[in-house]
Amino acid sequence: MTRISGRYFILAGILAILSGPAQALTCSNTGAGYDAWKKEFAAYAKTQGIGARGLEALAGTRYSQETINADRGQKSFKYSLEKFMKVRGADAIVAMGRKRKAQNAGFYANLEAAYGVPVGVLVAIHGMETGFGSGMGNTPVVSAIVTLTFDCRRSEFFRPHAIGALALVDQGSITPATKGAKHGELGHTQFLPGNARLYGVDGNGD
Repeated sequence: MTRISGRYFILAGILAILSGPAQALTCSNTGAGYDAWKKEFAAYAKTQGIGARGLEALAGTRYSQETINADRGQKSFKYSLEKFMKVRGADAIVAMGRKRKAQNAGFYANLEAAYGVPVGVLVAIHGMETGFGSGMGNTPVVSAIVTLTFDCRRSEFFRPHAIGALALVDQGSITPATKGAKHGELGHTQFLPGNARLYGVDGNGD
């Protein structure tokens, strides 16, 4: 019995070590301690391969109270589908989407052929997320996503996206000043940074 217990505690210790620094990161439901936490998160970011530019961007972030306010006040989850579509202006988006699809048939056909995603889905996402690029947000992406990683409510969910944002800064795809939506979504289709890093494609090769 003693031998089994000893092996159990050894295994538990090994698993604790292998679980890495991410499991030990602190969080807070207020902005208190944010600047000190950034140093803690920087140490973790280094283990994830983040370089000098990304770490500098992290150090320059500020606690985004507007992001927290938006996170706590998401009314759309309380709406019926009918009300949600009305609030988002779905009829206008559908009409505009049909027009854009007709005007750019070749472009959309090429996208569908390359990625296997139906044109209607692409147009719908583009329209619903940003009104076809007319409203992509005005919140600094890096500060927003790092704030949500510091916040206790969903820190584990947002952590890889914070690392993604810092990696995008490292590679020059975004800057600390890049703006997006309140939760750090960016671009025409409002991908979170971790997803943009994984799935983004440089369509024009620049």
